[in-house]
Amino acid sequence: MLIRSSALALLAAVSLSLGNGAIAAEPAGKDIVTTAVEAGSFKTLAAALKAAGLVETLKGKRTFTVFAPTDEAFSKLPEGTVETLLKPENKKQLIAVLTYHVVAGKVLAADVVKLDAAPTVNGQRVNIKVDEGKVQVDGANVVKVDIQCSNGVIHVIDQVILPSADNIPQTADKAAIFTTLLAAAKAAGLVEALSGDKPLTVFAPTDDAFAALPEGTVETLLKPENKEKLAGILKYHVVAGRFFSSDLLSGKEVTTLQGGKLSVAMKDGKAKVLNAGLVKTDIDASNGVVHVIDTVLLPPAAPAKGAAVNHQPATTVAHVCPTTGRVMYYEVRTARRR
Repeated sequence: MLIRSSALALLAAVSLSLGNGAIAAEPAGKDIVTTAVEAGSFKTLAAALKAAGLVETLKGKRTFTVFAPTDEAFSKLPEGTVETLLKPENKKQLIAVLTYHVVAGKVLAADVVKLDAAPTVNGQRVNIKVDEGKVQVDGANVVKVDIQCSNGVIHVIDQVILPSADNIPQTADKAAIFTTLLAAAKAAGLVEALSGDKPLTVFAPTDDAFAALPEGTVETLLKPENKEKLAGILKYHVVAGRFFSSDLLSGKEVTTLQGGKLSVAMKDGKAKVLNAGLVKTDIDASNGVVHVIDTVLLPPAAPAKGAAVNHQPATTVAHVCPTTGRVMYYEVRTARRR
């Protein structure tokens, strides 16, 4: 769904509720990891951070907000889960889980309650809501707030929150409304690209959207001789990087892998991407985000041969490497013909 409005009306009540568990208001001189270790109730979290190779990151100069599960929270996971995650061969999965508990920057309790969601270092977003005067992060209760550290702040939660482990094709498959889209991606040879580590945003047309095309269109596009044309259409629905509905509704114009540009606008009270309606947004996948649309987007006709090409500056996109936990950067460059 589109991002809900902030729970400002409940801010005063929530602030009072959270204030009962707040720690010192002034920043402490110890980093996040040291503070957690000395608290004595985050032994499992500390061991997990060490196994994932994230200790150095959370002891560094960059500022973070950590939603920290207690030892009791980890004990609520199915038996054997923690032991399995701590194995070296599962480091990638452990990093994904731990970075899902970390938000870049310092977000105090008074600011958390103004949010509906927050992007994590993992790349996926956590949902935030106020329920009966209590703050929940992906369903986990925030039980203590504003533990100040030299490089950020800790909020204590009573459950381990888990990111999506499914990549974009797997997420689409489980939704059961993208059969045609997945068949088209396979025919165009794009499944592997949509399953990779680099983050992507996909505007995904439903089966009904494909069915609304002129009769025979899909069957024609799926023929081997039309593979290049099909790939161009599908790439027009994909953008490098993660763009959530809040980014798109702010007026941001994004460049697709096909080279064309898309933007979201409100028309008659509804959000639209060109002529396609956004019917559901912000579906997290392990390698990106999916927005569901009700119409297949068709790229504009290609310019005439020989048209001059105006090369656009490269856009730098950042993502967290799922293997090492380090922030990686790569460039996305498009070309505009004239």
